[in-house]
Parts: sequence; structure tokens; C-alpha cells
Amino acid sequence: MRLAIVGCGLIGRKRAVAATGHQIVIACDRDEGRAHELADITKAHAVTDWREAVKADVDAVIVAATHDQLAGIAIGAIEAGRHVLVEKPAGRTLTEVQAIAAAATKHKRIVKAGFNHRFHPAFLKAREIFDSGVLGPLMFIRARYGHGGRVGYEKEWRAQPAISGGGELIDQGSHLIDLSRWFLGDLTVDYAAVPTLFWNMPADDNCFLALRSVSGQLAWLHASWTEWKNTFSFEIFGRDGKLVIDGLGGSYGEERLTFYRMLPQMGPPETTVFNYPGQDHSWQAEFEDFAAAVNDDRRPCGDIDDAVANLAIVDEIYRKYRS
Repeated sequence: MRLAIVGCGLIGRKRAVAATGHQIVIACDRDEGRAHELADITKAHAVTDWREAVKADVDAVIVAATHDQLAGIAIGAIEAGRHVLVEKPAGRTLTEVQAIAAAATKHKRIVKAGFNHRFHPAFLKAREIFDSGVLGPLMFIRARYGHGGRVGYEKEWRAQPAISGGGELIDQGSHLIDLSRWFLGDLTVDYAAVPTLFWNMPADDNCFLALRSVSGQLAWLHASWTEWKNTFSFEIFGRDGKLVIDGLGGSYGEERLTFYRMLPQMGPPETTVFNYPGQDHSWQAEFEDFAAAVNDDRRPCGDIDDAVANLAIVDEIYRKYRS
């Protein structure tokens, strides 16, 4: 595919690297220097106006801007006839993301949300084991995700709800919600807390969630900007076994999946460990799924409808539980 990337920061650069085998035609950023930096690397044309980017001769647009820009750019790209990969959460509010979904339906475009965690190898293997049925009926999910920020974090755009749409709930919390939905299906909110415990900011720096599936299974989730030592842990409990994903590589520690299989006599389970050292290839795997979805005219794994369902939960929590 011929691609335009709008947003040439850290995530935009990751997306450029992940689009192996495709041609990046346009690199767009409001910061002209960043646009030229990525354009020089990818041999693309640098522009500063996203409207110019989406109207260029491209098949798809990758939107990797700040949250306040995501919906407007995505809708503009769809209306220009482009398929879109838009970073999660796809917008600041449920209304913004619903507008993207409506545009995608109207113009018959493939729109994928950037839920790259689904494509980490430990999660792909976990999904394979889950789909085999060996876990038995699912009981609940328990997960933690967090980092500790950095000096000046309270002044960054993620700490400004007018730009980000919220705080840690819409940031790392969105990944935990999406992964829980991937295994449990649609979820409703039983209880939530979104306090600001450490950072002097108008956004939540922690979120504690109790979500329930239509079948009654629970997802107990905690995402934090006060973790200090980066952590990721995602546990899937079935009546006959348990899956545990620890780490995401890099500062989160080596990625590992542990499968605990209950024995008929109970006691210590049969344990199988899958280790995934090395670089994070989830971005490339996700882009390959997006490209295949466009080629095959099918729904990608983690699409705009998943983003709508995600923001519906986030929106309800901010309305009901944010003081």
C-alpha cells in the first residue's frame, strides 16, 4: 500500500518501521522539523497540513497524533476515500469515536484502532490456547499495568484532559479494557475509581475497575502512573487452567506466557512457560493484519467498533466516578 503518516513522533516512527514492504509517501506533522526527519528516513514527502496528507495519492492513512486530533484527521481521511489505522483511543470521547465509525460505515472504509497489545506474541499464543478450550469455562481476569511517569509529567499533554480526554484510564487503562473485551466479550461497569493520588494534574493518575461480562465473568483491572517500576501482568482464569502474561519487553521486562493446567487430582498444576525475548514485533504484526484486512475487505482485529466499545466504558467511568 501507499501510506501517509500523520504524526511523526515516537508512535508515528514506530508505525513507519512496522510498515515493512509498503511505501510511505507522505510524512505529516505540525512540527515541520519532525515531518522532515521522518520523511528523510522513509524517502517520503514532508508536509505540515494533514488535509494535504489525506488527499495525496495514498491507499491508507496512519493517524498517530495527540488524542485531540485523532477523530478529525481520521474522519477527513475516510471522507477522502482512504482506509485508516488510528491510534487508540481513536478520540477523546465516545461521541468522537462514534463519528469515526459512522464515517467508516458510510464510505465503506476499513478503519483499525491501534490496539497493538493484542499482537504481542504472548497474547497471540494465549488466544490460541484460550480458543482451544483447554482452560474450561472462563471465570475472571485480573490485570495490572503501569509506569511512574518522569520529572515534569504533570505538564505533558497526556496530563491535560482537554487534549488527552482523561488520564491513566484512557491511556494504559484502554489497553487493559480492550484485552479484557477480547477474551470476555462486551463488558459493563460494576465499579470504578479514578483518583489523582500523586501528580499535581487535573487528570487521573490511577484507575481501578471492576467490569462484568454478559455471562457474569469479572475483569479486575488496575492501571497506574505511580507504579515507579514499570509493570505489566495479565491473568486469565479458567476452571481448568490459568494463563499469565508478564512483561512486554523493554523496561517492562521480558515477555513471558505461563500456562497452568489443573490436574484431575488438583494440587500443583502442570506448568508450561513460553518466553519471548528480543524486540517488540507487535507493531509489525498489527500492521500486517490491517493490510490483510484492506486486501481481503474484512474486519481487522481491533477495529473502530472495538474502539467505540472501549470509549463507552471509559466515558461511563468518567461521568459516574470522576469527582
